[in-house]
Amino acid sequence: MVFGDNVNTDVIIPGRYLVSIDPAELAEHAFEPLGLELQQRLRASDVVVAGRNFGCGSAREQASTCLIGAGISAVIAASFSRVFFRNAINTGLVAVESPEAVAAIEDGAQVWVDYEVGVVEVGDQRFPFAPYPESLAAILESGGLIEQLIQQTKAASEERR
Repeated sequence: MVFGDNVNTDVIIPGRYLVSIDPAELAEHAFEPLGLELQQRLRASDVVVAGRNFGCGSAREQASTCLIGAGISAVIAASFSRVFFRNAINTGLVAVESPEAVAAIEDGAQVWVDYEVGVVEVGDQRFPFAPYPESLAAILESGGLIEQLIQQTKAASEERR
């Protein structure tokens, strides 16, 4: 699923649905302002691709969790709003900045992201990007920041026993 520049969080998940934090419930309304056909295409996608400034607008965490609820495993963009980027990582959604990959990806293309190595594969093309620092990779591996904190708390509790 390929979008252009300046995709706003109000488009990703309209403000009237922010009463929920359930990813599956939020997914029902992801990109609702753009119509039902686009929403159906989103649910059939694994990766969202966008131009510059993806996730601009308000700092709502639900903008990334609704994508997770819709089955999206990664967002590749030319650039991100800094708040969206960090919200994505904290909720367990892979977010990759790669203008070169974005330029090569056509709607419906098969895309593979390896965030540990730092590469986006599009067909037989490979687009390197700086791998995540260890701390961010650990958050993603845990399924998000809250899940990581739960795991760390359980481990610390076990050690004290």
